[in-house]
Amino acid sequence: MKNDRLKRKSLDEMIDEHIGEVGTEKRDAFEEELRLDILGHTIKQLREENNLTQAQLGELVGVKKAQISKIENNLTDARFETILKVFRALNAKINFNIELKNQDMQIG
Repeated sequence: MKNDRLKRKSLDEMIDEHIGEVGTEKRDAFEEELRLDILGHTIKQLREENNLTQAQLGELVGVKKAQISKIENNLTDARFETILKVFRALNAKINFNIELKNQDMQIG
């Protein structure tokens, strides 16, 4: 029986191979989707840490429970204003990093 060694690859190498190299359209779409998933997960985590139901958070923000669920599960293109209201209701500090071609801009 031959002892074949498995080739090890980093996560970055796997993503490059299966999703696409950094800067490609497919990779950009993947990374944008990932950021939105992380945003939804963060909102859910903060809501749970504040012992709020989706209905209670929705009431604080002025939207229905279903809208909070959609935001948490990345099933909607929520308005930017709504996302800001959600984070304010959760007493979260909001910072933005914006990258412009060869420039970095931070708004905080």
